[in-house]
Amino acid sequence: QIHVVESGGGLVQAGGSLRLSCVASGNTARLNGMAWYRQAPGKQRELVAAITSGGSTNYADSVKGRFTISRDNAKNTVYLQMHSLRSEDTAVYYCNANTIPLRSYWGQGTQVTVSS
Repeated sequence: QIHVVESGGGLVQAGGSLRLSCVASGNTARLNGMAWYRQAPGKQRELVAAITSGGSTNYADSVKGRFTISRDNAKNTVYLQMHSLRSEDTAVYYCNANTIPLRSYWGQGTQVTVSS
């Protein structure tokens, strides 16, 4: 069992920056890939960025060049550094943690609101 807790969400002006953090706790010995998803009202949840245990990353096209995902394995923490935020980035951001063998755990979400 792994608990995932996000933090760092809030209100930011368009063009601003925000950093989200996600801490996994519990049975973290088998943590593998971690990712950030987001979901806007009335929209499907979408992958924003993902990172493997080795540090390989991938991003949604909409955030490439603006967002950076990173992780600190010793702290079981993943970060999402967001720059040049736009109104369209407004959503609830969810952290996803995966283990080997594969199981998936979700955080409760943190609200990011970008004002224009």
